[in-house]
This record gives sequence, C-alpha cells and structure tokens, in this order.
Amino acid sequence: MKEKPGFGTLSNIALIAIAIQVGVTVFPVQDSYLLGIIYCLIGIAMVGIGSSLYITCGLGPGPRDGLMTALNKKTGVRIGRVRLGIEGTVLVAGWLLGGTVGLGTLMFALLIGQSIAISLGVVSRVTKS
Repeated sequence: MKEKPGFGTLSNIALIAIAIQVGVTVFPVQDSYLLGIIYCLIGIAMVGIGSSLYITCGLGPGPRDGLMTALNKKTGVRIGRVRLGIEGTVLVAGWLLGGTVGLGTLMFALLIGQSIAISLGVVSRVTKS
C-alpha cells in the first residue's frame, strides 16, 4: 500500500508496550463502574491525540495506523470509518480466537477512529501556516 515504515513505526511498537506496562502498574483497577468508563473514555481520547501527533510528523506510522491512512488515501473513506472497520475486524478476529470482549474493548473499537479523526482535524488546523 506504499506506506513506508520508519522511526515512528518502530517507536510505536516499543513505546506502546512501555505505556501499557506503566498504565497497568500506575493506575489501579476501578471499583466504580462509572469511573472505569470515564478512565476508558479519557484513554481513548489520549490515544487519538497521540496517534494524530505522531502520524502527522511523517516518521512512519504504526501497523494499524499505516493501514488506516493507506486505505483512506486509496478509497477516500473517512479516517474514522476506516479505523472503525479495522478495529471491528480485529475485535471479531480476537473474539473468534478465544479472546475476551468487554465493555472497554467495545468502546475502544467503536470510538478510537472518531477520536483519531477529530484529533487529526485539530492538529491540521493548529499547524496550518
């Protein structure tokens, strides 16, 4: 699809693994269901913002982000919808392979595309010369 890997691609892999470990270590499991949902929504927003910042740097996208941007360029389908399709496919595949699908998983799959799309829009407006 002509998306070239770069420093951002490798950094994406390493930094996400580190961030997940730090998050699991630092943030306790929530006893309150509502607080857990709020944490999940904040996390989705943060991933959207972070994704938009590193994608626009041109250092090479991560695997899903590269597929997302390539499909967007090839088909003209909006970023949010493309990412929804990717995440939905990954969610179903994971579930069919025996993975657990909880509310947080569903929320991420449904909302991350729109979070990235909104964040990319904000970044493009802020960085216009």
